[in-house]
Amino acid sequence: MPANALDELYDYDAKYLADILKSVKTIAMIGASADKTKFSYGVLRVLHETGYDMMPVNPNPNLSEIRGIKVFHSLEEIDRPVDMVEVFRPKEELYGITEQAIAIGAKVLWGQIGVYDDAAAKLAEDAGLQVVMNRCPKIELFRPFWKPRLDLAI
Repeated sequence: MPANALDELYDYDAKYLADILKSVKTIAMIGASADKTKFSYGVLRVLHETGYDMMPVNPNPNLSEIRGIKVFHSLEEIDRPVDMVEVFRPKEELYGITEQAIAIGAKVLWGQIGVYDDAAAKLAEDAGLQVVMNRCPKIELFRPFWKPRLDLAI
């Protein structure tokens, strides 16, 4: 499916996205990486610096922290309430992660760019979770402040 078709398929109202980002305080990031060249590292950094209580989730037993933040090896290991589960894993894993997000009482399931599964979305919505797919919270946080400068020469 072409990228622009995905954008149309997973088109969310700006207020819906903004309301989610204003309401959540704790974010479990599945697939967080300690590698500074990985996109998940940059998103974790920005969300943490913006004030979210980040809980990186990575199954690597040798990884205990990322940027000074304790790493959890599974969602079930997290010792406090999780508002949002953000998924940086292949879309084929999203349904199983959705089941885990429901089990821990998360309020929002957020699939990163390229992470989407309609069956997982339905499962989450039926369980009362808000769902966002194929979007990046880091991008959405700053979208209201980004204004194109169409008058600039190329």
